[in-house]
Amino acid sequence: MLQKTNRQTLVEQVALQMESLIESGKWGVGMRIPAEPELMNELNVSRNTLREAIRALIHAGLLKTKQGDGTYVCSSSALGVVLKKRISRTDTLQTLEVRYALEREGAHLAAQRRTDDEARELLLQLERCEAAAELGNIDDFVTADIRLHQSIVKASHNEILIEIYNHIAEALQDSITSLTSFEVDTDFLEMHRQLVEAIVGQDADRAVEAVHRYIQESKDVIAVEEGERS
Repeated sequence: MLQKTNRQTLVEQVALQMESLIESGKWGVGMRIPAEPELMNELNVSRNTLREAIRALIHAGLLKTKQGDGTYVCSSSALGVVLKKRISRTDTLQTLEVRYALEREGAHLAAQRRTDDEARELLLQLERCEAAAELGNIDDFVTADIRLHQSIVKASHNEILIEIYNHIAEALQDSITSLTSFEVDTDFLEMHRQLVEAIVGQDADRAVEAVHRYIQESKDVIAVEEGERS
């Protein structure tokens, strides 16, 4: 049986206002939020109400408190927190399947919609990937690889796809790191170069095929590792 809904409490209203500041980017990830007296004055609420709202956002994974230092933004949205937790409990193969779905469509749309500035940005991010691989710096390589794919998805100009992909990008870092093997990076990087060149050349079919190839290679790596463990 349906029940009457309750009006939002003052704590919930304050929490929603603070969450909107986070989601809008006014309070960016890594930023320390204003001190209690300032927030109490701006929101016209008591210290207890403010602290309850902050506790709710900490529980949601949007904020974290550093003892003696203040409260910081640690995620750009509640959706991002949920996705990150879900991916952390998912095996690498399933994560790859999700990546394939998102990156394939992102590449397809980017090839059709990218601007000249976005094409130049993709080439720049690709160069950073290649430079990190040449130096054998796996951390820099993974960071550059994620930024490259974020740039590709951004060039799709599909706001929902961009938001979803950006939310899971941080969670993808562990899976990408576990799959990275510098012994096969020549082929891996060549596939990414073909992907970027296809998008720059606005060849959607080639872009999709490049995504298929590097995801399939990652699946092959998983199959080999599982075979060695069995």
